[in-house]
Amino acid sequence: MGLYQNLDENIGEVDIIIAGGGTAGCIIAGRLAEADPNLSILVIEGGPDNYGNPAVVIPAMFLSHLAPDSKTALFYKAKMSNSLAGREVIVPSGGTLGGGSSINFMMYTRAQRDDFDSWKTPGWTANEIYPFLKKAKPEADASNPQKLETFHGPKDEEHHGFNGPIQVSSGTLRVKKAEDDFLRAAAKIGWPESSDLQTLDQNNAFSRYMRYVSPEGKRSDTAHMYLHPRLRDEKHPNLHVLVESQVVRVLFDDDKRASGVEYRPNPLFQPPGAPTPPPKRTVRARKLVVVSSGACGTPSVLERSGLGSAELLEKAGVPLVEDLPGVGHDYQDHHLIFYPFKTTLEPHETLDDLFSGRLSWEEAIKKKDPRLGWNTGDVAGKLRPTEEEVVSLGPEFKAAWDRDFRDKPNRPVMLMAMLNAYFGPPGEAEPGQYVSVGNYTAYPYSRGHLHITGPEVDDPLDFNAGFLSDAEDLDVKKQVWAYKRGREIMRRTSMYRGELAAFHPPFSAHSKAACTTFDAERDTANVNDLEYSTEDDKVIEQFLRENINTTWHSLGTAKMAPREQLGVVDKDLNVYGVKGLKLADLSIVPENVAANTNNTALVVGEKAADIILRELGLGLPN
Repeated sequence: MGLYQNLDENIGEVDIIIAGGGTAGCIIAGRLAEADPNLSILVIEGGPDNYGNPAVVIPAMFLSHLAPDSKTALFYKAKMSNSLAGREVIVPSGGTLGGGSSINFMMYTRAQRDDFDSWKTPGWTANEIYPFLKKAKPEADASNPQKLETFHGPKDEEHHGFNGPIQVSSGTLRVKKAEDDFLRAAAKIGWPESSDLQTLDQNNAFSRYMRYVSPEGKRSDTAHMYLHPRLRDEKHPNLHVLVESQVVRVLFDDDKRASGVEYRPNPLFQPPGAPTPPPKRTVRARKLVVVSSGACGTPSVLERSGLGSAELLEKAGVPLVEDLPGVGHDYQDHHLIFYPFKTTLEPHETLDDLFSGRLSWEEAIKKKDPRLGWNTGDVAGKLRPTEEEVVSLGPEFKAAWDRDFRDKPNRPVMLMAMLNAYFGPPGEAEPGQYVSVGNYTAYPYSRGHLHITGPEVDDPLDFNAGFLSDAEDLDVKKQVWAYKRGREIMRRTSMYRGELAAFHPPFSAHSKAACTTFDAERDTANVNDLEYSTEDDKVIEQFLRENINTTWHSLGTAKMAPREQLGVVDKDLNVYGVKGLKLADLSIVPENVAANTNNTALVVGEKAADIILRELGLGLPN
């Protein structure tokens, strides 16, 4: 089996090096190995192997990856921000084989048609990308039917794939009682149920979401689905995966062609007494180097390689190879916050007793608890305000709406999910069964950056997450609106028993919008909207700045765009100004998407693999 913690000394040169074994990197390696077993491929991943790891395989354990001592996630600490009440937010990223697909919330959500079209890149429009959402190749080819997904929902071959490695299903549990309750309440305030929000065209509705989980209840990550089968079938001897090793930089020859990479063992996984810093090693690439280290990792690899702003690299002490000021420039993320509500749900209908420790994971596994194959997220929506609500958010918001949304009904303003568990600060919730409403901004106006400050992996990063920093506070206004509407949905559900005040805005006691709790049933047919004063709105805004956080949806830091527009790669993912180097991860996404980003990362991986296969003469003809 070609999986190593220390690379075989005989492997000093391969055809293709993939720097990063994340969501897209695993797809590329698997597809290339499948197309030509004689092609020698090396994947270098900074984190550990994920094969059979219960915290990866068992969906309900997803929050364990965000623990401070996690060895499956990378934690990027941003600078203090006045926009966030002086906080230093931390952005986790995938830090194990499979990347984000191994540790994320497994939400099956696709981007919108306008999202792909907004990239303005030949080959990447919605119509051209749609086939990659279902299968790897746009052309029908019965002899080579490469698919992306196996969709275990209604048979709809126009919109979904049914014979691919990525499993999409309900898993082992849906709490239909809570689904129905929430959807009925949402319909009362104007948002209907859509049978499928993942067609690229459906919008302004809620839907019963599927997840990247098999019907048997196992996570469907790209390492287990694309890579591990080929590492274990004894048919792909030239596929090599090196884990627990960090790529330092890409190496170039005198013609600015990528000739290999320099890497080192990851100190996090070295035994006591190992050399500090770890020794650097090199491996050569005959044909191609692909950097796939994620939106937070790829810019640093590029800048340490001499690709980036000439002025920045001079300050960091890195010799310039190519002046590319777009590297690390346009950091984006969806802004997320959870609001927990008390409910009448039963213990078996939430994950609260498992998340709180009242029931151990060992006992749940022993009992084969159906909740283990569940991510708590049965319902989610893509939402737009009414024209009246737009006006109420002020003239600046109205101008932005008229420019970016009014005539584009395909674009939601906010994303909202109902999760059957308490999501909030540890220790803040008394024992009970909760529902948390998660609000996350579809297209934030705020931007940040991520750059190196020195030539070594251990040098600190200059990371500005940029959350809620847009000049006109439009991102705050979106979140204020979403808080009010999500709260109104919950107030109209039968399961609602009030807000958990510890993680809602601290309204004053005399406010008409003050949080409340109660024990008795209510008449949900005649609920009136709460009234919020100007003072209440200020309380919400301050609460948002003190608590808004990442959605783990980092992207845009090495975008696919014309070079004069701070682009870093062209339509074929080639890095400008050099040869033999491509990027393939969410760093290349030029404009944001109205969806959880795992699906977009899968598409980038499939599209990148197709581009490379064609260039190598292994793909289908154009």
